[in-house]
Amino acid sequence: MLRYSPILVAVLIGWVTYLFSAWRTRRELDSRSTPLQDPALLALLGNMARALDIPEVRVFIYEITPVNGLAAPDGRIFITRGLYNKYKTGAISAAEIASVIAHELGHIALGHSKQRLIDFSGQNAMRALLMGVIGRYIPVIGGYIANMVINMLAATLSRKDEYEADAYGAALLLKSGIGLSAQISMFRKLESWGGNRAGTPAWLMSHPDTATRIAAIEKLKAGWEV
Repeated sequence: MLRYSPILVAVLIGWVTYLFSAWRTRRELDSRSTPLQDPALLALLGNMARALDIPEVRVFIYEITPVNGLAAPDGRIFITRGLYNKYKTGAISAAEIASVIAHELGHIALGHSKQRLIDFSGQNAMRALLMGVIGRYIPVIGGYIANMVINMLAATLSRKDEYEADAYGAALLLKSGIGLSAQISMFRKLESWGGNRAGTPAWLMSHPDTATRIAAIEKLKAGWEV
């Protein structure tokens, strides 16, 4: 039992760290967000709610300047003030905002936030195990190698989640009558605003590159239109 103690401690630390992060995120979002009130966007949210057969899709504006959307661990959907301002100035359309929201709804519907709790704890355990094994044979850089392996695993899982949320969002946009053109154009605009991390190796990126995401959506679209 003692030989597994470091792994069990790592799992526990990962679990506690995730819960603390979720609690801190919830407090931050509660204090710095307000319900979305824009009539044009609410109309599109109504279309999505009917497509999902739910009473409503509630979205909040998070008062920060970066351009982004997010699905909180508690199931709420947020768009940032930076993203909303792009819409208000005409840089993006209501349908493009809706495509971001549809993607975040995918993360919620597919349980990605809850899955991250399991993954994060497991990755902590694997990191402890690898550091112990590799560090025994490569004392100086063993820890760096272990971290690299775990970071690659985490990035791979994150990219998988993004592809799944893209597909869910695409299906919802079609069912809602909004269509996929806005989703594709939104990806291109996000990329032009620095959405991809230039110079980061593909295997360490948490999000797939834009061209690959667009190709995946277009492949889905072609299949659905057969």
